[in-house]
Order: sequence, then structure tokens, then C-alpha cells
Amino acid sequence: MKLALVWLATVSGWRAHLAAAVLGLLSALALPPLHVLPLLLVAVPALLALIGGAPTWRGAALRGFWFGFAHHLVGLYWITEAILVDAARYWWLVPLAVPATALILAPFIAAACVIAWFARPGWRRAFALAGAWVLTDLARQFVATGFPWNPWGADWAVPGGFGDVFIQPAAWVGVHGLTLLTLLVAATPGLGRRGMAMGVAGLLVWAGFGAWRLSAPPPSLPGVEVVLVQGNVAEQESWNRDRAIAIFRRYLALSRAGVEEARAKAPADVHVVVWPEGASPFLLDRDAAARAAIDGAIEGATGLIGSDRFGADDRPRNSLMALVGPGQPAAIYDKWHLVPFGEYSPAWVPVAVQLVHGDGFVPGPGPQTLHVPGLPPLGPLICYEAIFPGEVVDAPDRPDWLVNVTNDAWFGDSSGPRQHLAAARLRAVEEGLPLVRAANTGISAAFDAYGREQARLGMDVTGTVVVALQGKVAAPPFARLGLAIPGVLAGLALLAGVVRLRSFND
Repeated sequence: MKLALVWLATVSGWRAHLAAAVLGLLSALALPPLHVLPLLLVAVPALLALIGGAPTWRGAALRGFWFGFAHHLVGLYWITEAILVDAARYWWLVPLAVPATALILAPFIAAACVIAWFARPGWRRAFALAGAWVLTDLARQFVATGFPWNPWGADWAVPGGFGDVFIQPAAWVGVHGLTLLTLLVAATPGLGRRGMAMGVAGLLVWAGFGAWRLSAPPPSLPGVEVVLVQGNVAEQESWNRDRAIAIFRRYLALSRAGVEEARAKAPADVHVVVWPEGASPFLLDRDAAARAAIDGAIEGATGLIGSDRFGADDRPRNSLMALVGPGQPAAIYDKWHLVPFGEYSPAWVPVAVQLVHGDGFVPGPGPQTLHVPGLPPLGPLICYEAIFPGEVVDAPDRPDWLVNVTNDAWFGDSSGPRQHLAAARLRAVEEGLPLVRAANTGISAAFDAYGREQARLGMDVTGTVVVALQGKVAAPPFARLGLAIPGVLAGLALLAGVVRLRSFND
């Protein structure tokens, strides 16, 4: 590897840009659902070598740009699936949407590479890159409404026990802190034997922390059984108003069967039925007959139902409604992090492109805790909102559990729904709250407050899964201090990289 890094430090021109793009592509294979983490041990040292070999900061920026462009081009290929849902109208976007998104996101990585170029070679440059990378990821969460998809910390959300262990530091430092740790460890193969030894030691400490945290007794919250309903309705089918009754009846039948299973399992418990985002084809706040039909199907259980609604301004909201009996909803939550181009057309884009509801949805006021009679207080997350760390809970009114409803039918059987699931799992760890997830075409799942999977219903399956609601844990540091923690850590790493400290030797 040493010879390869020496060569990369001397390559120039288009060869350097091509090498950066290949490395960016390789690094994307570490993302969910592949999780080929060892590739980062190649991609990060090689990127550092390319940065060091750039003759100017502009050269470092170009190399970082091509790395970022290829990385996001591969990691976000699934966006094309959403366009193909309405290909007759938006066919012209098929070759443009993913490259355009990658074009917007690549400068964030380019900026981190420029900052790293100014640092001295070796561990200082590695620290500078890691710190700057995380700070630009934090910026990516807020710039132009934000799109913090696929932070490298999510690479560790591997299904099963391995992932359970390695995502535990997110409770303290969030997914952005995991990204910082990932970059620092991945850089060590390029720092000689001592650096590699430090990397191995760091991984052992990381694993030890995760194992220690998981050794605590699992939190319990007896008395609540949750029925997650997965209707498996294709996106084009949901647009067909002639199919509305059939879709509704499918959800009613699944709910009835799920409640029967839940009552057979735990007859004395409270039972909750969760439908995915937008699952009801009828406006439940206005349609008494639809509410009565749901109440009849769930037979006295509480329903948490995804449904659109229209406000006094006659504009739509993407909502989650709590139904307790056939009357008006007991509580309503409106999605506040709307999807650009899918749910509204951003004002900063000159061409209006929007796939749903001509004038766009109206955003809700922000994170909210719903107090539904008979249930522990819950924090709703509708689809896209689950990817925003530190922005999912009403901190002054902390809930006991999180309910994520989503419609990933837009993205087919691609990596998109699996990446989305990994993000939701990390929110459970960060907030110390159990999370249940109902997804229209999958993946529906339940996680405890440590991010351990309790149940799952796979892609493109029609059915239900019944799971006992787990308890929450004491609010971990990230739940209390939020993005300030990874922000400060990233700033310290950056300072360590760009400020020469006398107590350290080169």
C-alpha cells in the first residue's frame, strides 16, 4: 500500500481526478446496505495522498470534488427510482437528477479537502480532514433546507450484533461523531505501523464501549403491543382513485388480522396499530365513514394512521393521526421536514419540479410529542424526517418512544429504503428511545433504545408484524446536547490538525 500512496502523491492532471473518482466510488460501497467497511481503509489514506500531492489548494479542491461526485453518484442512484414512478412527465430528469444532486453535494467534500491541504502531512492532515469533513456534513444538514443523507457514521449500522456494538457511541456523539471516528480510524493505514496500531487500538476501545453499553439490562415497558401494517401498495397504484377502496380494504383486513394476533399474544395489553405514511386514501379528519371503518377493523385499539389533510388555507399537510374510537382524531402531527421536489419546489431552484400535489405541502411547526389517551407519549417522524440527527424530538417534552411512518415505495427495491432504515435505527440510539417503523412496501421494523432490532418485515411483503413496545433509557449525552457535541469534537480535531502543538512530534 505504501508504494500506491507514493504514486498517488505524484500523479497529476486527469489521472489524479480519475483516481479520486474511483476512490469515491469505492467508498460508497461501505454505505448501507453493502457495508464493505474495509474499503475505507483504502479510500481515506489514498484520498489523503491525493490531497498532499496537489500543487495548490485549487488542485486539492478538484480532487475532493471528483471524490465526492463519484461517492454521491453511487450512493444516491436510487433517486432515479422516484422519477420513474411518473416517467411520462419527468423522463427528462432521469439522466440529470442523480448527477445534479451529486454535483450539489460534492463541494462539501471538496471544501474539507481544501482545509486538509493546508495542514501538514501525516496525522495532522488526517485530523484536519476528519474535522473539516464532519463540519461540512453538519453544514449539509442545514444548507438549502438540508440533505444529511448517508453520513459515513451510518456505515456501521450493519444488521445484527456487529452493528449493534459499533453504533453505540452515537448515544454520546451522534452519527456525525461516528463519522469523525470512522475517518480517523480509516486514515491510520497511511500513517505507518504506529498509526495502524493506534487504529487497531481505537477499534478495540470502540468495540469495548459498545459491548459495555449493551451489557446493561434491556429497558422494559410492559403492557403495549404494536401492530405494524405493511400494505405493500405500489406508488402508481396509490395514485389511482379507482383503487382507493381496494387499498383501504387491504389495510383494514391486515389491521384486523394483526390485532387478533396481538390480542392472542397479550390479551390484557394496550394495542396500537400503525399504518405507513399516507396509507389512508381518504382524508381521515373529514371522513367519518373511513374513521368508523378503521375503528371497526381494529376493534378498540388505537390507530396511528398516515393520512393527508387540508388546513383552513385549503393546502395539504402530510400527517399522522391518532384515532381513539370513530370520532375526530385524538391528536394530529404534521410533517415539518418536507422533501424538496417531492413535496414542494424550493424557491431557490429556478425550475419548478414537484411530483406530489401541485402547490406543495405546508410544513408543520417542528418536532412534537403526541399525548394520546392510553399510550405512552410518542414522538412521530414522517419519512424524510428520520434522517436529521438532533432534530427529531421535542426535548422539553421528551417522548417515551418514536414512531416512524414512511412510504419508501417511491424508491423500489433499491438501496434507498435500506439506507433510510439505517438512519431511523441510529435515531433510536442517539435519543435512547425505542423506535417502531411502518413502511408501505418495507422495510417495517422495531428497534429498542439501543438500536437492536426486535422485529422486521422485509421488502415487498404484504403483512403485519406484532412487537412488544420496549422501554426508553435515560437521555444519553447526545439527546441532551445534540449537534453541539459532534460540532465541538470536529472543531477540536480540525484545530489539532492545523495548529502545530509543541508537545507532539511529526
